[in-house]
Amino acid sequence: MTAHPTSARPTLAETDRATPRRWWVALLVVGWFNLVSAVGGGVGLILGNGMGMPLSWLDGTPFDSFVIPGLVLLLVVGGTQALAVLLQHRHLPWYPAAAGVAGFGMVIWIYVEVALLPVYSILHTIYFTTGLLQLIFLLLCLGILPADRRARG
Repeated sequence: MTAHPTSARPTLAETDRATPRRWWVALLVVGWFNLVSAVGGGVGLILGNGMGMPLSWLDGTPFDSFVIPGLVLLLVVGGTQALAVLLQHRHLPWYPAAAGVAGFGMVIWIYVEVALLPVYSILHTIYFTTGLLQLIFLLLCLGILPADRRARG
């Protein structure tokens, strides 16, 4: 299917050419950081018996161990991050959608974690921020800035 000639929506190639490379690189770096963190955290929760967190923190949650949360972190959060990074590395057209899902996934993961657990860690702020940064860098890659601002960037 070809785009209608009067369509105002730029193609992926046009968007990539108009986007300063630094936003594309920043999106990739944050994606890799989130991927490594999710995989490490998921494996740590599953194999590391909650990485030293007491089981009492799970009181009042649907979980009686850290295995299911670890699997969700590893497979869902880490999996979406892996897909986003892979698609972006290969310059495939679905990378913006995958990066959006991955960024929102990270934000939602942290939001639910903070809502369920009786403790707060600075890591919650860090990972919530990296999820937001992923979304912000994605918007910048998609050309949210007006053309005159992009030319100066």
